[in-house]
Amino acid sequence: MRIRLLVWLLPCCLGLMLHLPVQAEEPAQAKPAPSKTFAVPYKLTDTQHVMVRVKINDKGPFNFILDTGAPALIMNEKAAEKIGLKGNDRGLTTFNKIELEGGLVIPQVKGLVLDMFQLKGMNSLGLAGVELHGVLGYTVLARYRIQYDFTSDKLLWTELNFQPPPIVGFGGKGGSQGGMEMIADMMKMLGPLLGIQPNFERKPRGLIGIEVTQKDDGIFITGVLKGSPANKAGLKVGDQLLVVGRRDIDTERDLQFAL
Repeated sequence: MRIRLLVWLLPCCLGLMLHLPVQAEEPAQAKPAPSKTFAVPYKLTDTQHVMVRVKINDKGPFNFILDTGAPALIMNEKAAEKIGLKGNDRGLTTFNKIELEGGLVIPQVKGLVLDMFQLKGMNSLGLAGVELHGVLGYTVLARYRIQYDFTSDKLLWTELNFQPPPIVGFGGKGGSQGGMEMIADMMKMLGPLLGIQPNFERKPRGLIGIEVTQKDDGIFITGVLKGSPANKAGLKVGDQLLVVGRRDIDTERDLQFAL
């Protein structure tokens, strides 16, 4: 009985094995390239806007603030004119190359050349403390995961596999700014009447040519650069700085303020 059962089961098992589907080995999937992260230096303006320095088409740098409320990269007309860039009748143009400090390069960015009334007003009164040349808006910022850490002097920008939709909703140069331009013009006129003048003048940091160290009894020179003003004035290693200008020097902070 057992022998007959085994004899009957054997061809059945062989038949099932012959009809089992053959599973081919799946090809190994290529691993996605790791996302690049860039450390982009930034500065907080006097109005607490996050500002980065940007080169446009290898020219600049220009001061741009980050603004997700702006639809795209927007550059003011005066700055764009300096580098020979113009928008069409709607202000639209293509920026061939955008380069942020920290090595982040973005090619072929569509954006706008127009005077935003917000920036025009801020520049007229010098509210930000620096001249602002434009904003980096949604279609640029959405391509990256941006890590904000205001205890650090850099923002971390990590590439995302995301392409934001194109710019829409601009029915003419200036878009929906409408009468808001009048506010900027009013601010521009009121500034001088109120005695407010923007001061964006940049002066290069002076070269003195010394290295110093702070000790318990004051500030002492540890190095003098050959041919520097300090060297020509006769300062030597080991000298103690007592007064710079009319400020008494007791700490390195005193020296920084005096200089």
